[in-house]
Amino acid sequence: MSESFELTTLIPAAPEAVYSAWLEGDQVAAFTGSAAEGDALPGSIFTAWDGYISGTNLELDPPRRILQAWRTTEFPEGSPDSRLELLLEPAPKGTTLRLLHSNIPDGQGDDYRTGWEEYYFSPLKEYFER
Repeated sequence: MSESFELTTLIPAAPEAVYSAWLEGDQVAAFTGSAAEGDALPGSIFTAWDGYISGTNLELDPPRRILQAWRTTEFPEGSPDSRLELLLEPAPKGTTLRLLHSNIPDGQGDDYRTGWEEYYFSPLKEYFER
């Protein structure tokens, strides 16, 4: 069995900027304040938070959709990657970002839900408000 959830937030930047910030390692590092690697190429591998997060870009539809295989070092041994889908839509004051996180190991969903809000959405908003 696995868990899933959906979150939506407004980021004060154009979809193209949010798309790039989510995928380019130097920008991820800039808004999270932690080491990250990655680029906006299908099939490329990414890491974030000093290797705590890792995965692969499965499908990219710039600047509208990102589909990634995603995991952390806290996933149980042998568990499959979770799926992270980001949908970016233009909004009057920036971009509506809808995050769908599925196939999360049982018991970890609430932690990741909180983590997206605290460690990605809030810093990403601050990054673009500067």
